[in-house]
Amino acid sequence: MVFELSTDLYQGLSPVTNLQQLHQRYQEFCTRYPNAAADFLGAIEDVLSDAGLTYDHVTARVKEWRSLRSKSRKRRPDGTPMYPHPWQDIHDLIGVRVTTYHSTEIPRIIEALTEVFEVRRSVDKTAQTRVSGSFGYGSHHLILRVPPARVAPVLQAYAGREFEVQIRTVLQHAWAEFEHDIRYKRHGNTGKLAPEVDRAFTLAAGLIELADQQFDLIAAQQSATDTTAPIDLDVKFTAETLPGIIALLHGNTIPQSRLEHYHWLEELLHAHGLTTVAQLTELMSPANLERVKTALHYTFQPGQVRIIDDLLLAAFGEEHIAKTGTTGNFPAQRPARLRHRLALINAAQAGEGRFK
Repeated sequence: MVFELSTDLYQGLSPVTNLQQLHQRYQEFCTRYPNAAADFLGAIEDVLSDAGLTYDHVTARVKEWRSLRSKSRKRRPDGTPMYPHPWQDIHDLIGVRVTTYHSTEIPRIIEALTEVFEVRRSVDKTAQTRVSGSFGYGSHHLILRVPPARVAPVLQAYAGREFEVQIRTVLQHAWAEFEHDIRYKRHGNTGKLAPEVDRAFTLAAGLIELADQQFDLIAAQQSATDTTAPIDLDVKFTAETLPGIIALLHGNTIPQSRLEHYHWLEELLHAHGLTTVAQLTELMSPANLERVKTALHYTFQPGQVRIIDDLLLAAFGEEHIAKTGTTGNFPAQRPARLRHRLALINAAQAGEGRFK
């Protein structure tokens, strides 16, 4: 078979130096990993959701051959190849994009990703543009590497693979997509536009930066005005009230997860007959939280949904997997992930008794 040529499709037995070799390596990769985009999408969403980050959207793609071929042909001003060994030198064969509502979330997203993946390069395009004294493309680019350990089981097959993550606000993304469509898709590879169109894009970029600043201010003010109040322990919680109840119980020590994930959290809790604030309080006792955190050695700060999922796993073990293993955004991957986490919990619990 083709795969016998190399046990490492990422580094290869010899450097790729021509298009024929590049195409062969590309086809090998696509054949061996037909679900690469979905695998990376699921893994990144898990990292962000588990860290309680309120991002807007995550997309992932494997670069099309036409695009890879075009990029491999790029030259520097002196005529030398920009990517002498394109399979090794081009790092965005797998590309992930994360959009968020306001820019203050971007450092937290970067922190969550860099705690799980190895950082090969980190470039703040927004800062570069600002330093140059102009307005324009805003984004943070990370080149990350899948480590041989500490990642979701679904990515273990990609150990050693480098990939790119672009992080933008929704406004930056809208500007970049429209600008790229006008500049390149409609005007060819030169990207040259009429001066008045260039000026209009520059003005729009400046306005977007101001709007992003206002979104940041709104987010900060909203956080500052959050208040706490007494709560009736006998009241039944709902998906809508869970974020506030957990915040009342534990303050800001556990980050809030994406709002759309709380209906699933309600489903997880109800699967075990937990419906009241009193039951939730007992599950989330300081002792139980400490035991879970010690057992799982989080490399990130888990969000509300992830930590409760783990608390339920610790309390109910295989029963939790049986009742909820086929739920969530990635049900095919969930049982293996839960069993991996349960093994860690059981190992830590040995001799310490069950969770209460």
